Amino acid sequence: MPELPEVETIRRGLTNLVQGTTIVSVDALYPKMLNMPAKEFENMLAGKEILQIDRRGKYLLIRLSDDYTLVSHLRMEGKYDVVPEGTENQKHTYVVFHLNDERELRYNDTRKFGKMNLVKDSQVYDLSGLNKIGPEPTEEDLTFDYLKKQLHKSHRKIKAFLLDQSNIAGIGNIYADETLWLSKIHPEQATNYLSDQEIETLRENIIKEIQLAIKGHGTTVFTYKNAFGEEGSFQNHLHVYGKKGQPCERCGTPIEKIKVAQRGTSFCPYCQRVHGDLSE
Repeated sequence: MPELPEVETIRRGLTNLVQGTTIVSVDALYPKMLNMPAKEFENMLAGKEILQIDRRGKYLLIRLSDDYTLVSHLRMEGKYDVVPEGTENQKHTYVVFHLNDERELRYNDTRKFGKMNLVKDSQVYDLSGLNKIGPEPTEEDLTFDYLKKQLHKSHRKIKAFLLDQSNIAGIGNIYADETLWLSKIHPEQATNYLSDQEIETLRENIIKEIQLAIKGHGTTVFTYKNAFGEEGSFQNHLHVYGKKGQPCERCGTPIEKIKVAQRGTSFCPYCQRVHGDLSE
């Protein structure tokens, strides 16, 4: 699933490619991914100008004229591309936006899990998923006091906590594993037993790692590509994700993989250890 760095990279690409264009017409080829009947979706979008493209967590917010926003969640395999008008659709092209400059903005999705919600601007944060989303992983939004409060009242395994978008927006499996390794925190560590120093280290690594991944245009593990059809490069800088059996960069211990919160989770059993209350 594209995580925050991948979605931010797509946002920046789409901003360069389609911001300021007008949607002439739409072909909605898979109605199940829409929040309304396909014909209504097509009719409402016809004539709308793409004013701006924002992001919140893993959601793309395509701001349109007449105070509408198209909220797009890519889920597992969703991706956008821009092609000349009349280009043959790919096998998994499910929404085609015909633009006024003889190009098409197309949404492709191998798994068909992606969702699009066309709503008034005022209704964006009423949508499920966005109505309880946590702060962005930035220096300004993700404060130490907030993170400590959330962690100490959670009593959950830290990996599950990080994957919960109501705690922090945009972190998924890859960056949860990476930031926990960087912070020397076991993925099954109980959140309420983390010390102030561990919390501050985790916070700093989350912010830093997300920014580095954005700079690297995201991580391509399976099929992720940006709006220009290019792969990311941050997979070349991963420390632990997808490295089961390989030696830990810090200590040489083979990386292990377990399931936490129903997700495959890679960690170093020597560098990352579960502990109890460290308050004394």
